[in-house]
Parts: sequence; C-alpha cells; structure tokens
Amino acid sequence: MKIGFIGLGNMGAPMAANLIAAGHDLTGFDLAARPDGVAMADTAAIAAKDADVVITMLPNGAILRAVAAEIHPVMKAGAVHLDCSTVDVASSQAVAEAAVAAGLSALDAPVSGGVGGAAAGTLTFMVGGARGAFETALPLFEIMGQKAVHCGDAGMGQAAKICNNMILGVTMIATCEAFALADKLGLARDKMFDVVSTSSGYSWTMNAYCPAPGVGPKSPADNGYKPGFASELMLKDLDLSQMAAEAVDADTPMGAAAAALYRQFVQDEDGKGRDFSAMLPRFEKRHRGN
Repeated sequence: MKIGFIGLGNMGAPMAANLIAAGHDLTGFDLAARPDGVAMADTAAIAAKDADVVITMLPNGAILRAVAAEIHPVMKAGAVHLDCSTVDVASSQAVAEAAVAAGLSALDAPVSGGVGGAAAGTLTFMVGGARGAFETALPLFEIMGQKAVHCGDAGMGQAAKICNNMILGVTMIATCEAFALADKLGLARDKMFDVVSTSSGYSWTMNAYCPAPGVGPKSPADNGYKPGFASELMLKDLDLSQMAAEAVDADTPMGAAAAALYRQFVQDEDGKGRDFSAMLPRFEKRHRGN
C-alpha cells in the first residue's frame, strides 16, 4: 500500500519502520522528528496526498482534530484515516464523522504494548470504525502488531483503551500498596510474589510487570524504573477515563482516585519521567496519613 504516516515520535517511528521493512511505500511527516530510513514530506497534507491509508500517531485530541482538518481535503476518495493516537472518545468520533463527510473511512486504533512492542511489531490494536475499513487495514495491523480487535463503531477503540488502562492504573496502585504493606509487616517480597502470583491476587501488574525489583519477570523496576510506560502517560489515560465517565455519567470512584494519585505523583512528587510502577518506592517512603 501507499501509506502516509503523521507523527513519528517514540511510537510512530518504529511502527513506520516495520511497515517500510515489509515493503510498503511510506511517506512521513513530523514537526520535530526525522527518523532514519523514512522519506519525509514537508507538510502533513503532502504526506497524506494519494495515500491508500494515512496513519496518525498524535499527542491529544485537539492536535488530531487539527491534523484531520488538514489532511482530509487532500486524501483520495475511499482512503482510510487510521488513527493510532490515544485521545478522548469525542475527538475520535468527530474525526470519523469528518472523514465520512469527506468520502473517506476512519478507524480509531489506539495501541497497547509500548515502545518495545512498537519496535518488535507486537502491539495490540483496539479498533473502532467500519468493518470494511478494518479489513483494509488488517494487513498493516499484522505487520505492526500481534493482535487487532474490532471493538465496534467509531470511538470504541478509544473506549476499550481507556477502560483497560483505568484497570491497569488502579491495579498498579493496589499492587504497590500491598508490597509496601508487606514490607512493613516483615513479609519477604519473594514470598509475597509467590503467594499472590498464584492465588486470588493474581494480576498483570503482579505477574508480568511486577513493581518490585528482583522479583518475578524482568520489568522496569529492574532498570531503575526507567519507563516502559511513563507515569505521565498513565495520568493522561486516567484523565481520559474520567473525561469519558463524566460525559456518560458513569460512577468510577477508583478510577478517579487513581487519577488523583498519579497527578500528585507526576506534578508534585518525582513521578515525571519514571515508570508508572515507581509508585512502589513512593509508598515505601510514606507513612499512614501523609
């Protein structure tokens, strides 16, 4: 396929590289990044012109809307706007409506798997939009990832992503709290892991991404909490979950509490630039009531 790729940062660049390695004709655009091996256009519109699929990987909904307004008028009829950003549901749905009005198809397809998954081609895509557009993009998903799930109509990929990551944020906090409590009770971390990882406390944050260094499989905790998934990105996703909850009048007290705690961690403490599992050393230093 002929592909335009707009947004070639930490995630977009390796995704684009995998598509190029698979033989696709790809033209990229980014305001700052110029990754090696990618043919770059001077504007987003030039990158999008004549492409069969235009992929966007952008920081937020406002930027997505602005880029969509620039590229939709120049995209060829029937082309697919495949947005892999993680943004608010309303922005995804508005961009999809604009795409249809311009004679295009649109998919919202946020990803899970982080920079490592982008480089390895093992991302999971949560996809909203028309089934026909999903089938068109499926060969690209198979290059960039290991799984793509069609979640429903426009915006449902974003809905799946923010619901998943709300669970992830809440669960990581609970896992870190439990390790800190175990420390104070005198329970060895390896024993804590052996019990919880095979009993009713089992979770992805414990079993696959353990926040305690030297316990369980390798994780960012074993690398000084250098981010695999940065705390500020977790805060972004938790904020998106609360924006969505407010829009549909959903009661999400644990999600709201997790968002507030990550906001404190990122904005007022030392969480910015650290992995979201660095909540554990935070709790280690704290006492009840402070």
